[in-house]
Amino acid sequence: MSTTTSAGRRFAALAVGLGLVALPALSACGSSDAAGSGDSKTITLVSHDSWLVSKSVLKDFEKRSGYKVRVLMDGDAGQAVNKAILTKDNPQGDVFFGVDNTLLSRALDNGLFQPYAAKGADLVMPEYRTDQDKHRVTPIDTGDICVNYDKAYFSEHKLAPPQSFDDLVKPAYKNLLVTENAATSSPGLGFLLGSAAHYGDDNWQGYWKKLKANGVKVVDGWEQAYNDEFSGSAGGKKAKADRPLVVSYASSPPAEVIYAKPKPTTAPTGVAAGTCFRQVEYAGLLSHAKNAKGGKAFLDFLLTKEFQEDMPLNMFVYPVREGARVPAEFTRFGPQAKDPEILAPAKIAADRDQWVKSWTSLVLK
Repeated sequence: MSTTTSAGRRFAALAVGLGLVALPALSACGSSDAAGSGDSKTITLVSHDSWLVSKSVLKDFEKRSGYKVRVLMDGDAGQAVNKAILTKDNPQGDVFFGVDNTLLSRALDNGLFQPYAAKGADLVMPEYRTDQDKHRVTPIDTGDICVNYDKAYFSEHKLAPPQSFDDLVKPAYKNLLVTENAATSSPGLGFLLGSAAHYGDDNWQGYWKKLKANGVKVVDGWEQAYNDEFSGSAGGKKAKADRPLVVSYASSPPAEVIYAKPKPTTAPTGVAAGTCFRQVEYAGLLSHAKNAKGGKAFLDFLLTKEFQEDMPLNMFVYPVREGARVPAEFTRFGPQAKDPEILAPAKIAADRDQWVKSWTSLVLK
């Protein structure tokens, strides 16, 4: 399965002028001195394409630690996880960032990570801690996958925006929703998992039959759904998109405000709070990492208050460290869901692949 995890954070591409920098990607087929070389002064981070960090924050870590950080951006998260598993005996780097709770069991079951209890792990909010007996992964960030709506559309049509899974199958919202393929996109998979959590093993398929009958449109990934099909996004407006509902993130509305010129006083998009699924991302020290010492230092860095407070305006996620500040734009325009759907990692591990197979047969055929 190829999943575009963190796709909702690809607003990072618009971050010009905020002092943010996407580290240059190294080729996955690069020479041995490009990644995983064993250079004791270089840490190689393997990540999905949505990794982004403020230049000043990274430089501060490099100055204090004495290490240089190189990044191998290896496509979307599903591709990156699968490739890391295939190369686990001779890994491309030292640390992997970006495996989320929807794919975590695959990484752990395949022995992708070696144990390390990162400094600051005791400051991670309890609800995000996992694998506490073995410490193979470290929680880094969290976010909510939710249906977003175009405020202008619903105002113009004098129609209340949907607020729940049940609302989405009502005739009033026929042909309005676009979602991502659950087999190729992390928000698409998260939306599927959210529906399974909400309706249970016996009823989620019946829900999707109703959603299909109500005209849901399915596209491969988040960028196509949000920037090409969703009428409420800046990209969608340019593309003359005609779908006022999209599966995205609770942090999408603040991004629409932050990158708009001039900045609006209210977000042009909203979140259907009853459709949210809680996503958590992790990082870990790769098995057979050539610079394990540097990798451990980098994992410690990811839990520092400096990095945790730097993440929201970079990758549009929430910190998991207790006491880390969240930007005012987040609390005003994109607060976390108060009661998101949640599935235990063991449940996801047991049923994910069959759910996706059933979903594909039901919705795409």
